[in-house]
Amino acid sequence: MLVHTDAMMGNPMIALVNGTLFCPIQGKIENATVLIENEKIKEIGTNLSLEGAEIFDVTGKYIVPGFIDAHTHQGLFDGSIGWAGMDGNEMTDPITPHVRGIDSFNPFEPSLKEVVRGGVTCINTGPGSGNVVSGETFTVKVIESPIVDDMILRAPSGLKIALGENPKRTHGQLNKRMPSTRMGIAALIRKTFTEALNYIDEKETYQTKVRNAMEKGKDPPAPPKRNLMLDTVVKVLQREIPLHAHAHRADDIATIIRIAEEFSVDLVLIHCTEGNKITNYIVEKGYPAVIGPTLYWVSKPETRDRGFKTVVDLVKAGVKVALQTDSLTPMNHFHLLPMYAIKEGLTPEEALKCVTINPAEILNISNKIGSLEAGKDADVVIWSGHPFEFYSKVEKVFISGKEVSLAT
Repeated sequence: MLVHTDAMMGNPMIALVNGTLFCPIQGKIENATVLIENEKIKEIGTNLSLEGAEIFDVTGKYIVPGFIDAHTHQGLFDGSIGWAGMDGNEMTDPITPHVRGIDSFNPFEPSLKEVVRGGVTCINTGPGSGNVVSGETFTVKVIESPIVDDMILRAPSGLKIALGENPKRTHGQLNKRMPSTRMGIAALIRKTFTEALNYIDEKETYQTKVRNAMEKGKDPPAPPKRNLMLDTVVKVLQREIPLHAHAHRADDIATIIRIAEEFSVDLVLIHCTEGNKITNYIVEKGYPAVIGPTLYWVSKPETRDRGFKTVVDLVKAGVKVALQTDSLTPMNHFHLLPMYAIKEGLTPEEALKCVTINPAEILNISNKIGSLEAGKDADVVIWSGHPFEFYSKVEKVFISGKEVSLAT
């Protein structure tokens, strides 16, 4: 994992001075100073007082918020050791809402060393898409810690579900059980939600019986048994966390929107590969999209139309879009994603939002990260030049105000 340097250990405040600030909220500020104190951004501006601060002169460089990858499986799949590191899909049952990605996360997984070299300081990771309902996702900061609990920013951040080819293949084709069709997938999602609604009713009925017993001076009835599988689904139905729905094809996107509206749940469209085929529909419904992976080979029929045109079309139409690697693009190349979106038609400012404030808002962590503002966590990256120019590289990374090593 990454190692914190000792540069800041003796001084609680540092100043990044004379750089070009590039932020989705602040915009572009030349000759900017960023003051960091006690893990937070204290002040941003020009001609600030530097008294008592350790000074880092970043003349000619860019000061940028740490990028956020809103959908990965980082830390749960270690391909370097084969099956022994494949801990992201509990494919023994199509419905596993009770599994938690945090319980498979390995802070020493080799690919995590690549993350900050791509300017990324926070990732949303979790189970894969082998099941219809796969389990809990969570967000972590890429800091040095042998314990994942110390890295957590939000857990759970969502409930991962999957439509389309993956659960059909895993369960229908390979294991000869439901689902073998797209309608079977949708039916299992509805069945799971309905069981959770019944579970809620059962607990509410129990509370009513307890109150009635107390009023009559009688002993309360036995409580209903706890159901770990449904506890997580209840969080979705009560809108504590959203559904993170793996859906590539346009019809799968429409299906999960239909189901989300039936059960009045919050929804994040994951992948959304064919979202540009139903742009107006997605705009009308108002759900955000985490688009990708795009820089990889066409691995299955439902991804054959992948491309950055989807990103551009949805952003221009007003959809809140974030970019993602799905852990299929090495994270040290993460900055190529906004670069290709710019080539396809986004402005640099629009592209920056797709890797900073948009994913922060989608993941409900924008009160802490996603932009450089006073009071937010000091997750700051110093680039040698504009972050979306090919030859620019990451020179320094601060996470929660502490500099982290870029060494392998």
